[in-house]
Amino acid sequence: MAAVRLHHNLLVLFFFSFFSFFFSLSSSTETESLLRLKQSLTNTDRTLASWIPNVSPCSGTWLGVVCFNGIVTGLRLSDLGLSGRIDVDALAEIRGLRTLSFINNSFTGPIPEFNKLGSIKSLLLTENSFSGPIPNDFFSPMNSLKKLWLSGNNFSGKIPQSLIQLDLLKELHLEYNSFSGEIPSFTQDLTSLDLSFNKLEGPIPDNLARFTVDSFVGNTGLCGKPVEKACEGSAQSYSVASKVGQEEYGSSWARKVIVVMVVVLVAALMFLFLTRRRRSDFTAVSRSNSAEEMLEVQVPSVRGSTVEKRENKRGDIVMVNVERGVFVLQDMMKAAAEVLGNGGLGSAYKAAMANGLCVVVKRMREMNKIGKDVFDAEMRQFGRIRHRNIMTPLAYHYRREEKLFITEYMPKGSLMYVLHGDRGLSHSELTWPTRLKIVKGIARGLNFLYNEFSTYDLPHGNLKSSNVLLTNDYEPLLSDYAFQPLLNHSVAVQALFAFKTPDYVQNQKVTQKTDVYCLGILILEVITGKFPAQYHSNGKGGTDVVQWAHTALSEGREAELIDAELPTDTNSRNQMLQLLRIGVACTEIDSDQRLKMKEATRRIDEVQV
Repeated sequence: MAAVRLHHNLLVLFFFSFFSFFFSLSSSTETESLLRLKQSLTNTDRTLASWIPNVSPCSGTWLGVVCFNGIVTGLRLSDLGLSGRIDVDALAEIRGLRTLSFINNSFTGPIPEFNKLGSIKSLLLTENSFSGPIPNDFFSPMNSLKKLWLSGNNFSGKIPQSLIQLDLLKELHLEYNSFSGEIPSFTQDLTSLDLSFNKLEGPIPDNLARFTVDSFVGNTGLCGKPVEKACEGSAQSYSVASKVGQEEYGSSWARKVIVVMVVVLVAALMFLFLTRRRRSDFTAVSRSNSAEEMLEVQVPSVRGSTVEKRENKRGDIVMVNVERGVFVLQDMMKAAAEVLGNGGLGSAYKAAMANGLCVVVKRMREMNKIGKDVFDAEMRQFGRIRHRNIMTPLAYHYRREEKLFITEYMPKGSLMYVLHGDRGLSHSELTWPTRLKIVKGIARGLNFLYNEFSTYDLPHGNLKSSNVLLTNDYEPLLSDYAFQPLLNHSVAVQALFAFKTPDYVQNQKVTQKTDVYCLGILILEVITGKFPAQYHSNGKGGTDVVQWAHTALSEGREAELIDAELPTDTNSRNQMLQLLRIGVACTEIDSDQRLKMKEATRRIDEVQV
């Protein structure tokens, strides 16, 4: 009996040692694989600094690594500014990997070979710059896939037919790409579908008609339910059927109509006879009611209108500013969309509507700090703003998982583009008087926001040259302002430029003077013509205009800061140096030494051409 017990204990010890060795080996392999993945990516020194050898990925210290029972099951590497070539072979060695998220990074090129990951259940690549067509059979090996998000990229070509082979697929988001051709006949029981803002055409499959128009908006070539545009084939069939019906039942219906008309005529005569003494009052009331009904149907306005009824009925867009006209989601659906780019808060798209109005649709997923009613109140406050240097929004669209923020499109583009995007065309137009005009407009607009949002820590919060739009006569319009209260703190830190300043990086706080610091960077950018290194999240590239300006000013070398393309006459040079000193005073590291907003505006206004 003792011998049997000893044998049993030895067997248990053997298996315990074996499995301990197995899991140790597995953990070691996962560590090596993840480190190889890190090596294939760029901008990881800061963001993935916690990924180090000799520490288990499941220790709880590795950023973005999800584990279950000591096994890596997911990677959530979103909003990290990552780029490079994703080492899929390294990922394939992580046998337990089921979820992979690279949302809102900077990856480019064709889709990586994620089809090597046959066990993946969730693949999220939203808000990157992947491009090109996806092979038709790409998804065939991915039989476990339940959730696929490719939205906000630059994919083109047809939607791969291999997607219809994925029996477990539940969520498919392909919106804001350039997919073309017809929609495949998905037979799966999809719970979430978004194909909006592509170049799709043809009939919407019947089994997808249960989704709202939001899922298909921005594809001018689509027809059928729910987009309310009849397909040519179905329209003809309806016409033929109607004609047959008329021929078959025409005679019997004619007899019925005659009888009904006689009855109605008699009833009408009796009604008029009984009410002749109140005829004038009846007519007046009748016309009044009729006018109100026509107004409600034909001229939708912001309050108590058809627009609001549609909003409640199917989640339409909400107009907050009707100066450029009224439009609804159906108008957006018919608009041709063009990708403008990805920003910290989401993607931006240009939509040209049939009435000639071009708008910018900003698609923001992270504004989930407040509920719908408070969000609506904030948007309507934005819609009431009237200032020559502030971009007032036109409308918004609310869904729990994302928001659309709609503004007028400015063909000239942003200050960043004009300064750095095409120096051969637009940069030569940036004379000194034009640059000074732009700076003065920025300061006046920002000063207005300080009054309008006086209780906010950050009246703007995201002030940089890409958020300064220019009209055709170079009048600046500030955009993306006052968003901080709408964002969770972690999102705000990642998305808003104010959190990249020394105020937050060194002191972990922001104040109204943080916006003044951002104004100073803009002033230095306009005068030097250099792209600020401060705009790069990884600190690589561009010129550190703040350090350069402070050093040059202290050493009496400020003249070297002025853009070589600007004129060299003494009067203009003195004005530039005057503005330069204001920019330096706005970018003092110590916020107590920094100019206040009113003082900065006053001093900028004193600079005269």
